Parts: sequence; structure tokens; C-alpha cells
Amino acid sequence: MQQRVDGTRIGELQGVVSAALAEARRLGATQAEADASLQQGLTVSVRLGEVDTVEYQRDRGLGITVYVGQRKGSASTADLAPAAVAATVAKACTIARYTAEDPYAGLADSDALATDIPDLDLDHPWEIEPADAVELARRCEAAGRDVDARITNSEGASVSTHRGAHVYGNTHGFLAGYPSSSHSVSCALVAQAGADMQRDYWYAAARDPAALEDVETIGRLAGERAIARLGARRLGTRRAPVLFVAEIARGLFGHMVSAIRGASQYRRASFLLDAAGRQILPRFIRIHERPHIPQGLASSPFDAEGVATRDRELVGDGVLQGYVLGSYAARKLGLSTTGNAGGVHNLLVDSTRGALPFQALLARMGTGLVVTELMGQGVNGVTGDYSRGATGFWVEGGAYAFPVEEVTIAGNLRDMYLAIDALGDDTDLRGSIRTGSVLVGEMTIAGADATPA
Repeated sequence: MQQRVDGTRIGELQGVVSAALAEARRLGATQAEADASLQQGLTVSVRLGEVDTVEYQRDRGLGITVYVGQRKGSASTADLAPAAVAATVAKACTIARYTAEDPYAGLADSDALATDIPDLDLDHPWEIEPADAVELARRCEAAGRDVDARITNSEGASVSTHRGAHVYGNTHGFLAGYPSSSHSVSCALVAQAGADMQRDYWYAAARDPAALEDVETIGRLAGERAIARLGARRLGTRRAPVLFVAEIARGLFGHMVSAIRGASQYRRASFLLDAAGRQILPRFIRIHERPHIPQGLASSPFDAEGVATRDRELVGDGVLQGYVLGSYAARKLGLSTTGNAGGVHNLLVDSTRGALPFQALLARMGTGLVVTELMGQGVNGVTGDYSRGATGFWVEGGAYAFPVEEVTIAGNLRDMYLAIDALGDDTDLRGSIRTGSVLVGEMTIAGADATPA
């Protein structure tokens, strides 16, 4: 099978999946599901104007899961030749015969599967030659280095383009797939003033290369952000409002999604255990799932089990409406799948009282900390305890006073969510969760310097 990815590969992948399912049936599987994919990509990076790396990616694979009664077996291969596919299915069947029975195992219910596969405009190939990609990366880095003479070094600029095709099928008769693409440009620069050295970055990501910011803008933003961090100070320990910029705020809601996943709920390992129907956010906040946004980075017509994806209100008036479930977790909880096997699809966070421009958020905060970068993994998904290293800017009188480094922000996510005071209108579209900046009314800010600034 050729590796070049385009719409014609869908038919070939469907043939591979169909053959795998037929072989599973022949070997005695009572149910089976398979997914096959082809991926190709190019990533180039430059540093200080010189080519650093040129990487090609060409991958293919098949994963097969079989059920022999309530016993499950899985196997995978990177070889899509008929003999390799048959051997992989045989291994999965052998494994299934030795695993313990699980009363919740099995395919998603047939009536939940997608019957209409909308075109979500996810496939926009970027036919760029390596030399041209290198030139774009050079222009990006150069624009950043030209921002200020204090930009003394670079971690490099990169241009990446990927395209793939994916097909999923199961023995309920579901068989569908689609091609998709993703592209990105990034730049990370180092600013220095005397002994003070600071680093920052910026990036763009989109399905369609035409939707990317121009490379000079990305480079300039990276340079300006690095310069702005020069002269960073430590803070004394205190309690104060904290404003998470949009690209960081996404992670706050990501912790919420992890806590309401089915696995976290049925394992009884969540700080939002049994939270459906309870208020977990202020009443002015809503979270919508919109899986069918054209060109959305997390858009999909069906989930990893072939279940149809649908618009959904995950949080309404601050109240959690339900969990994030695939079919296995749903059965464990006595519920129905929500079409989220494999993850969420474009969560949109908004405010019923209106999102504010960033400057208005600063004015509302008055005095506090703007967080632009987080470090460490200090989040406990069971208790909700939150403690992360942070850098950013101290704000006084609604305006930046000075950059801040080497502080820790701490709280509990349950309290932090309810303490959200306002949302920004600067929505970041570069991920599966779309949110603007988030102002939290108060958190503990711990610094190495015990003397308040």
C-alpha cells in the first residue's frame, strides 16, 4: 500500500479494516473492532538562521480488538499486508481466550453509532517543499531576533505539516473514515540583559495552512514576550487574585474534564466525584461541546468507538450536566455513552454576563498576578489540590508593574472553580478546549522572598 495520504486512501484502509473484522469472525470472535491509519508529515527547524533538523514522518498502523464472549484481546501492527493483518487478528484472539471475563466489555451499542458522517472540512494539505519550509522558519526566527538587540539567543523556529487518513469499523456493520490535516509554526527566543536571561515563545496551529498567522508575526510575538520578562522579580508570600492567560487557562478546564471522565468516576478517584447535577462553576459560566465545528482542531463526526458525536451542554449555569463517557465507562456507571471515547470534541467556555477584554480583566483584578507560564505537575486529581510553579506579571492599579518568576500558586480546584470572577474575550482556538483568560478571585502565591513587594 502506498504511503501517500489523500482521500483515495480511505477506500484502501476500509478494505484493511473489513478484512481484519472478517478474519476475527472466522476465528470465533463474537464481536470485533478495528482502526487503521496512514500518516505523513514534515517538520523542519532552524536555529540562529541555520538548519537544525529536517524530519519526515511516514507511519501506518492497524489496531484490532476482539471479544470472545466477555473476554477481550487486542493487538496491533504497522504492516498492513494481508498476511500481517491475519497474524495480528490471530494474536488478538489468542489473548482474548486467556483474559478474565468482564461483564462490561464489548462494542458500543449499535443504535448509538453514527449513521450520517458530515464533512467537517478537516483536510487541507500543505504541499510545501522542505526548502520553502526552512525559509519560513528562518523568516519567523529572524523577525523575532530583530525585535530588540537584547534577543541574544534562540531555541529555534519550526514549521510542521501533517496529514493523515483514519478508518474505524466494527462487527455491528459500522465502517467509516476521513482524512485530516494539521499544521503549525512556532518560535522560542532568549533575551538577555546582564546576568538576567529569559526565554519565551509563541506558536500557531490550524487545520488549514491559510489560517495560520504569518510567520513574522509569530516571531515578533515570541521576541516581545521574551523581552517583557527581563527584570523578573520574586514575590513575597501572599493571597491575591490570579489571572490565567487564555493559553494557560485551557489547562484549568482540562483538569475538570479529567475529573469527570468515566474512568475517574468509576474508580472513585476524582475531586468531582458524583458531581453531576451539582454546581461546580459560578452560575455565569457555561461549557458547550461542539464536535462539528468546521476545521476545528478537535472536531470529529464520530468518536473512537464509532458513536455519533453531538452538540452537548456540559455545564449550564455553573451546574455539571453529566460526565465524559465512552461505552465501557458508561456501562460501569449504569449510564449511556456520551460519544467521548477518545476525548472531548471542542469544548467552548463562555459567560452569560459577557466576556471582558483583557485590559478590562486587569482593571477588574486591580492588584494581583497574571500567569503566563506554569511549571511542574502539582495537581492531585483525587483531592483537587493544586500547586504549580509560575511566571508572569505583577499587576498594580490594573496595569503591569513588573515581571515575576520563581513563585508557586496554590489552592484547591474545587474552590478555584467557584472563585472564578470573570472570563476574557481573548479565546484561544489552538486546542480541544476553547477559552479566554480566566480571573480567579484569590489564590495563595508563595515566593522565596518573605518580604512583600
